[in-house]
Amino acid sequence: MSNLLDDASKRSSRYLESLNTRGVAPEREAIAALARFEQAFPEHTSAAESVLAELDEVGSPATMASAGGRFFGFVIGGALPVTVAANWLAATWDQNAGLVVTSPTNAALEKVALQWLKEILHLPSQCAGGLVTCATAANFSGLAAARHTLLARAGWDVEANGLFGALPLTVVVGDEVHASMLKALSLVGFGRNRVVRVPVDTQGRMRFEAFPDVDERTIVCVQAGNVNSGAFDPLADICTRAHSHGAWVHVAESKSGRHYVS
Repeated sequence: MSNLLDDASKRSSRYLESLNTRGVAPEREAIAALARFEQAFPEHTSAAESVLAELDEVGSPATMASAGGRFFGFVIGGALPVTVAANWLAATWDQNAGLVVTSPTNAALEKVALQWLKEILHLPSQCAGGLVTCATAANFSGLAAARHTLLARAGWDVEANGLFGALPLTVVVGDEVHASMLKALSLVGFGRNRVVRVPVDTQGRMRFEAFPDVDERTIVCVQAGNVNSGAFDPLADICTRAHSHGAWVHVAESKSGRHYVS
């Protein structure tokens, strides 16, 4: 085991050290070499050392160098040495982080991370949060909370009775709404096309003068960071109007995948 982990460490270090000199995109030859993975299901196991070597020698050259500092595609951050090392340790722990009883350490770390997040964003101490896998999952969770709350206020238990027969809810988005929001709307049962779109300016911000009337059955989805420009919707004005009419505001920070609700 020690020799295998040492080998993995050496291979990983070589990979990280090459990021500043290799091309950001893989060469065509490296991508073509991935065909070596396409083999029939083996009848016998392979040596662990040979599996690791094949992954590195065939797989590493065909990766996109998104872990380095010269990658500017999409919204993907580079890897810091401490995060790589911590990820190795987390993989070694091999915890089921779904419950406190299955991983007390993970639960404690999640609690601390969420507390720090509230402090950074100056959120009220009574706020609650959770860590999810991606932007779509974050939007789904926030929209499900919005759906539950607004329908519960109207006397409808959506978890027990579903959306059939429930009062209709209106969803408001900007014209440059992120794709993950539309995906989440389809998953949560609202539909990605059944939304009210607000015109935006050249930076992708909602134009407040074009903002529609809202009521207690409205979910307003705003962006704190347009994925292309980084611009914020006029959050203060929108929240003031929405809350004065009992609407729910879902805030998506598309640049990093964080999502907040209020």
